[in-house]
Amino acid sequence: MRLQLLLILLNLVIFFHAQGQDIFFKRLADSCITLTKDNVEYDPAYFSIDYPNGDVPSNKGVCTDVIIRTYRKMGTDLQKEVHEDMKVNFSVYPNNWNLKKPDKNIDHRRVPNLMTFFSRHGEIKTLSSNPEDYIPGDIVCWNLGGSLTHIGMVINKKSADEKRYLIVHNIGAGQVIEDCLLNFKIIGHYRYKKQ
Repeated sequence: MRLQLLLILLNLVIFFHAQGQDIFFKRLADSCITLTKDNVEYDPAYFSIDYPNGDVPSNKGVCTDVIIRTYRKMGTDLQKEVHEDMKVNFSVYPNNWNLKKPDKNIDHRRVPNLMTFFSRHGEIKTLSSNPEDYIPGDIVCWNLGGSLTHIGMVINKKSADEKRYLIVHNIGAGQVIEDCLLNFKIIGHYRYKKQ
């Protein structure tokens, strides 16, 4: 009897933990959608920004800023999280920019760095061409050709044919919702919630 009670309690804990995760990622995806109401010009310029919680001007941004601003709405400062991880683990991050140390102004705004961070601290999900593998709150990274990378978030809105969830991203036209999940080669697929 006691063992059955413990098993029931364990199952309840697992159930409520999963429910909490689902609620977080639903809220995350909903927060991402709100960004599309802002008028943002695509601008990849280097900006000196405050630390922590620094941001480029609110009317500027790139694809990574969609992810950064979405998490900031949920209370997670990816600028700080990435910078702190890079200070201690600089050698595991890509050396695409020939830097000798982390740069709190830009490191979190680079797709390869976010991919490394999410690989180290988030859940790495399967890479596939099956749209059913991608759910709201997932972060997706693509290769657009050559060394050009891109990032966006899956939201809780479906394509016109109801076969896949839509993406919020900024690929040049501001922070927009598009049916583009399978338009490019997927190179990263993550879920991240700060512990």
